[in-house]
Amino acid sequence: MGHAGSRIFCKRLIELGVPKNKIIIENKATNTGENIFFTKRLLEERGINPKKMIGVCKPYMGRRFYATFKKFWPGKKLIVTSPSISFENYANMEISKEVFINIMVGDLQRIKIYPKMGFQIFQKIPEDVWQAYEKLVKLGFNKHLAKE
Repeated sequence: MGHAGSRIFCKRLIELGVPKNKIIIENKATNTGENIFFTKRLLEERGINPKKMIGVCKPYMGRRFYATFKKFWPGKKLIVTSPSISFENYANMEISKEVFINIMVGDLQRIKIYPKMGFQIFQKIPEDVWQAYEKLVKLGFNKHLAKE
């Protein structure tokens, strides 16, 4: 996650009682795969080998985070969580509903194409979900699609 995101999550962890000296921040990644890879390397450098992990991500990224994590760290147990924010409340002054829908459409496309590229494990996408994706793309929500 970017610098701002890591600062926000770090602040919240401290508010919840996690000691600051127990928090390791990875802020060099430019994508989810790098974030997981760099985190793995940070933990290995410190001799930390957890059996279970909790992944905290944006509400719309849970499935993609899980699939990417399992590709890079298949032997680890993982719980994925995110802030509980409804679609209606996610859009705000910083991100419009249009941008948010574009991002979600792009994330769903990545769930489908990234396993073939070696970035994630395969996950089944229900047919009705994929049909909704195709309708949204036809409506012009294609601003965050990856090049296939």
